[in-house]
Amino acid sequence: MEFIYYFGDVFTPISFGLLLLGTIGGLILGATPGLSPTMAVALLIPFTFQLEAAQGLILLGAAYTSTVAGGAVSAILLKIPGAPANIATTLDGHTMAKKGQGARALQLSFLASAVGGVFGVLLLIFLTPVLAKWALAFGPSHLFWLAILGVTIIGSLDGSSVVKGLLSGCIGLWLSTIGFDDIMGAQRFIFHPSLGGGINIIAALIGLFAIPQVLSMFAKGRKDTTSELISVEKHSIMDALREVVSSVRALSIGTITGSIIGLIPGVGGQIAGLVAYDQSKKFSSEREKFGTGHPEGIIAAESANNAMVGPSLVPLLTLSIPGSPTAAVLLGGLLIHGIFPGSDLFDNHPQVAWTFINSMLIGQVLMCIFGLYVAGLAARVATVPQYVMAAIVLGLAVFGSYSVQSSMGDVYVMLSLGVMMYFLERFGFSAAPLVLGLILGPIAEANFIQGSMIANATSGLGPYFLTGTLNLFLIAIVIASIIYSVWMELRSRRYTAKEDLI
Repeated sequence: MEFIYYFGDVFTPISFGLLLLGTIGGLILGATPGLSPTMAVALLIPFTFQLEAAQGLILLGAAYTSTVAGGAVSAILLKIPGAPANIATTLDGHTMAKKGQGARALQLSFLASAVGGVFGVLLLIFLTPVLAKWALAFGPSHLFWLAILGVTIIGSLDGSSVVKGLLSGCIGLWLSTIGFDDIMGAQRFIFHPSLGGGINIIAALIGLFAIPQVLSMFAKGRKDTTSELISVEKHSIMDALREVVSSVRALSIGTITGSIIGLIPGVGGQIAGLVAYDQSKKFSSEREKFGTGHPEGIIAAESANNAMVGPSLVPLLTLSIPGSPTAAVLLGGLLIHGIFPGSDLFDNHPQVAWTFINSMLIGQVLMCIFGLYVAGLAARVATVPQYVMAAIVLGLAVFGSYSVQSSMGDVYVMLSLGVMMYFLERFGFSAAPLVLGLILGPIAEANFIQGSMIANATSGLGPYFLTGTLNLFLIAIVIASIIYSVWMELRSRRYTAKEDLI
């Protein structure tokens, strides 16, 4: 209970002011397409040089947590995920916004994020030593099987067709191989100088989700725009709170999934929301509603996104191993102040460590309060005429893509992928499976190659990847996921056939 002793340090004027600043700034940065949590934290690092160590970490931690949640704003209102972690939120959130339920979707998003975030930070507080040892158990073979588990959910992300979902995922896996191989240095599919560094995930994300929408808006032109204006429905916060509390299954699945995935070094939070969304869909009795504006889809995805924040810091604070790119930037923030994280961090610098963790707990509550306050105002974006919105979204897409690496090459890649996705959508393909393939490809490939090198030097490929309790457990989950997906698809087809006969 040592953390309680340092709880008051968060409420000193300077510390609490920085917490408010980081929370509000993080929400704004998160809602801006192209500014990921990692970039937001990196941008704030220079502002911490003149601050005390604990105060600097409060600013960075608040920005981290609120940026993850803030990404839902553009995901819901513009169908542009603010970060890879918000991909799954677009599947139901934007559909709700188009129905005039943007305020409701945003309220559900921030409430679910707060629940998941508080749970994740509590895990960080009470179970850090135990979780740190568990996180160390994951080697290349286990991370490879985790990536394969992610591949098994690709087909089910496309509600219209499993086959089209798998084909979209395969395109994403191919796109992930473009560039130089990180391990062997081999050049692959570099048919333009802009592809030398591979396809940047943020630029791809913006292009695949935003550009097809922009092209569709421009194709409609300015005619009959008055008939397309959306009336924004008012929705009370208490109704949203009751809806989140009643969605126990989706909230539990999202929170637990996000906590587990956040703990595993190298996996990242970008797949937490997608895996939680998929599992919530599989266990739901209203599976057919997912993708059509179902609140449980938003609740599962957003609770997972923020639940992963706390556990993702466990390897960093206890083992000096950053579990995600954002955690690596936070490591830089610690080292700047001469603090080296590790097993003795809580003994040598307890005031810094516990004040930082306590601020993240309070930051989740502040993020929820500010998010709920702006939800109704932000939802009015839906009332903007489509031809105006198309120009705004295109401008944000170009700005977001260029800002990642200050490269016009990323803008060209973004536009090319967007045009490709526009035509794929005309044939019934979806962007979400493609993006998941793009994310999982490097994880699966890098860990398979590393595992193969270790296996060739030790017991051999088969024993390394196919033996061991954790490997067998993950393989069993992969097989179960495939069988369940196939069974649900067959059951859905039989149900559709019966309805057609009736």
